Amino acid sequence: MTKDRSQAITRSKWFLPSFSFALGLVVLGASWLGGNPGAGALSFGILAVFGLLVLLAGRSETIRGLRGDGRDERFAQIDLQATAVAGLAVIVALIVAWLVATARGQSGSPYDWLCAIAGLAYALAVAWFRWRG
Repeated sequence: MTKDRSQAITRSKWFLPSFSFALGLVVLGASWLGGNPGAGALSFGILAVFGLLVLLAGRSETIRGLRGDGRDERFAQIDLQATAVAGLAVIVALIVAWLVATARGQSGSPYDWLCAIAGLAYALAVAWFRWRG
């Protein structure tokens, strides 16, 4: 029952716009606390406009898939592949940043920790899905 309800919430056309707006408020608050309310207001504006565009551009199949209300098996596979590409891009960027920091004589932190977390998460996920499958 809870799984069905959470899927219904995330597949609503209101979820991603609401999430973008709420995240914008969190970024605004964090920036305000950090002494940079201008950057927070800019970030909030970008996230709010993105949420509004996603809400209003409902005829596009891509937007509906991103938003959640147009999901099917095909879009779930596209989403999985896109997530893998995004994860790979972040891991490559972390490795490059670690190499650059190390070459400059710096400690490489926090890139080393983030690389370790990524590697551990990957290994655990492979083991988990192997065990389940």
